Amino acid sequence: MKDTQIRQFVEQGMSHVQGSTEEPLLQQTIPELIATTVSKHAHRDAVVFADQGIRWSWQQFSNEIDQLATGFLALGLQKGDRLGVWSPNRPEWVLTQFATARLGIILVAINPAFRSAELAHVLKASGCKALLMARKFKSSNYLKIFQDVGSTTYDNDSNSLRVASLPELVTVICMGGENEEETPSGMIPFDQVGQAASSMQRAQLDRLSAELSPDEAINIQFTSGTTGLPKGATLSHRNILNNGKFTTDTLLFTEQDRLCIPVPLYHCFGMVMGTLGCTPTGAAMIFPGEGFDAAETIRTIEAEKCTALYGVPTMFNAILALEDFFSYDLSSLRTGIMAGAPCPIETMNRVVNDMNMSEVTIAYGMTETSPVSFQCNVDDPLEKRVTTVGRVHPHVECRIIDVAGATLPVGQSGELCTRGYSVMKGYWGDDQKTKEAIDSEGWMHSGDLATMDDEGYCNIVGRVKDMIIRGGENVYPKEIEDYIYKFSKVKDVQVFGIPDSNFGEIVCAWVVPKPGETIDEDEVIEFCSERIAHYKVPRYIRIREELPMTVSGKAQKYKMREEMVRELSLLSAH
Repeated sequence: MKDTQIRQFVEQGMSHVQGSTEEPLLQQTIPELIATTVSKHAHRDAVVFADQGIRWSWQQFSNEIDQLATGFLALGLQKGDRLGVWSPNRPEWVLTQFATARLGIILVAINPAFRSAELAHVLKASGCKALLMARKFKSSNYLKIFQDVGSTTYDNDSNSLRVASLPELVTVICMGGENEEETPSGMIPFDQVGQAASSMQRAQLDRLSAELSPDEAINIQFTSGTTGLPKGATLSHRNILNNGKFTTDTLLFTEQDRLCIPVPLYHCFGMVMGTLGCTPTGAAMIFPGEGFDAAETIRTIEAEKCTALYGVPTMFNAILALEDFFSYDLSSLRTGIMAGAPCPIETMNRVVNDMNMSEVTIAYGMTETSPVSFQCNVDDPLEKRVTTVGRVHPHVECRIIDVAGATLPVGQSGELCTRGYSVMKGYWGDDQKTKEAIDSEGWMHSGDLATMDDEGYCNIVGRVKDMIIRGGENVYPKEIEDYIYKFSKVKDVQVFGIPDSNFGEIVCAWVVPKPGETIDEDEVIEFCSERIAHYKVPRYIRIREELPMTVSGKAQKYKMREEMVRELSLLSAH
């Protein structure tokens, strides 16, 4: 085990832990780290987009970054400006992440599933001066969605678009190759960015990068918006570089590792734990496609001899469910991360045994903490990797508190709070929401309910807002979900509460059967009744083919709750 993974306990018997400070934090900016990596690993693979035949060495990647950065300069973008990226996983996305960092331009990561109202909110809230967008992806016609944002006019004098509702947006860059339809008037084809750059602008790059500070904002990541309008977590070089490094340190990464990244780049899983996680060691970033596809992912793992894989449990389940799964050679795999949702024991066992990922780990965090706060070690017992999210990261302090803000004893459930280098600078342009999330002592309040054992392992038991109070009894949805997952016919389950005039709240569950299985609602109730207290048994069960999820794999319980309330209201009216 690396020294960085030694855990320090600061309060014996209390749910309060401090990560090791033995290894100092990186005090670099992203361009400084890239330069260091290029100097050591210039000719090793840096970025591979398997479906597009792109394979850049670290030196080639650096050259591509610099060309794009000079193009941004030629467009008039400068330090502190915000540039939004609205696209699935593409080479342009990765290049833009590092090219904006080269200049101190703040990258705004936009969920590719957003529609016009959400896109307008993010662009306006962050004050984007520029937008880089795809043309289309799956069912999303980005050009049409963008047109729906508001009244758009073409400015002949500046040869650019103007959106009446977004006065700060002056530059729109459109991805697409030769086979794409003509770029709309006022939009700039991505391939032309950088072509007009002068030698003088190229000469400015190193000077501009040298003027950057590690503590300056470089990235705005919008939260998933499961409980309201997305908020822009503002993160610095120092935040995300160190978090990416400690995440892959825990996986024991070296320059020999090749990380398969099917998770979305707009999310911290892809752009921090993924791209920035690979950069310190010179490991390769391998992208199987624009969006997750199980068959495409497993083919890429075999062809590129990937040593590590990231994903949410549903991604791993989809890979394991492939009819020809056992025809692939996955012997190169060693490690990876499963995050974003609880991992059923059956899934973990198959990932370890059938996918050769004996050193797979679980990680937990939130966008506002860069993201990872807790992570299992590669040599932790399998039981710990299934029942917990591991132990605290280096240079991070965490505690579990009650409603009065007092630290709770080990084993008791309360809200998890985090303090340290990883805590965001704040929500962009929203001091009030920032103050609500980060208290006067610097603790970031997660809104997650957690417990901690006497070894410092943390277990997430639900959301503070998701906790169900049924007739005075506290009910934790995750506890019930864990029981229902043990039912052999169940593939996925989500438990939530809905209002009830008698008990205050009652327990509901949506269940997804395994392929080929048929489940009766009464079967699930009977299964639960034999194993858990009566007040925890769901009053209502609904069998669904799939659950409403965010792009990053988080269940949208509020949608399930709203649908149940509507359904039950209609039933009671007849």
